Amino acid sequence: MTRVCFRLQVQAEHLDAYRERHAAVWPAMLRAIEAAGRRNYSLFLDDDGLLIGYYETDSVTDADASLAASEVAAAWEAHMQDLFDGATGRADQTARVLPEVFNLEDQLAAAAE
Repeated sequence: MTRVCFRLQVQAEHLDAYRERHAAVWPAMLRAIEAAGRRNYSLFLDDDGLLIGYYETDSVTDADASLAASEVAAAWEAHMQDLFDGATGRADQTARVLPEVFNLEDQLAAAAE
């Protein structure tokens, strides 16, 4: 299992629209995310527009490929694109992935050995 954390920047004037759109994500999009193998998926949005996302997956490559090939994911990303700073493509394909530097369970397991 791989943990993935990413960041994007929502334009300040679009924070309410971003929150509204995510209050009721299209059911077909929810199923596409699940079918892609992303689990424990959460998004966090700060008042300055900093968006942090987190999910777990068995294969980042397979999950990304599944969503890249999904018509509903392409439509959702097009629906969301105008809300991001510097949007030059699908946000799900241009997000900055953050390297993990600490995980409690990993370190507890290592310390127990």
